[in-house]
Amino acid sequence: MTHISRNATTTSFALPIASAVHHLIAAVVNWNDARVTRKALSRLTDRELNDIGLVRGDIDEVSRF
Repeated sequence: MTHISRNATTTSFALPIASAVHHLIAAVVNWNDARVTRKALSRLTDRELNDIGLVRGDIDEVSRF
């Protein structure tokens, strides 16, 4: 029977990579959410934006959250 053991080098190397990949994916998801929000709000008329309490200049700031 073959026994595979993990050593400290493998685990200590894999954790930062997994963390970096997780942060990269989260950044892409957040960027895409902001992009979609900006696009949707930009399609609204000034009157529709006013109905939800926004002006056109607010779109970039609102989409950051």
